[in-house]
Amino acid sequence: MNALASLLPALGRVLLAVIFLIRGLSKLAAAAATIGYIASAGLPLPLLGYAVALVVEIGGGLLMLAGFQARITAWVLAVFTLVAAVIFHHDFADQNQMIHFLKNLAIAGGFLQVAAFGAGNFSIDARRAPAKAKMA
Repeated sequence: MNALASLLPALGRVLLAVIFLIRGLSKLAAAAATIGYIASAGLPLPLLGYAVALVVEIGGGLLMLAGFQARITAWVLAVFTLVAAVIFHHDFADQNQMIHFLKNLAIAGGFLQVAAFGAGNFSIDARRAPAKAKMA
């Protein structure tokens, strides 16, 4: 059971990271459509919103995947996910929007687990921990 317990945090990080990497890369491939969608939600500075989304989704996804600075990254991704839920999925009369809102809440919950308990044994954070302890 110890081997499985060591692998589960890494698997969880992969599953959380994949959605952000896929969505970030799809935004990169369809910049004009994404910027238009952000503008249609009534957000000011849609180009800036697009840039922030790319950095958070691709950068945060890669950091989460690697387990580097996972606690901080998890907080950023949790907040980003909750903000996206409120801004883009607030029409609860539309069942699809309600599902996306609830999905975002669940994803944020997963990130809060990473923020609370760390990246696990199979991560850059775990590899760096002994070096930090020796320096202290």
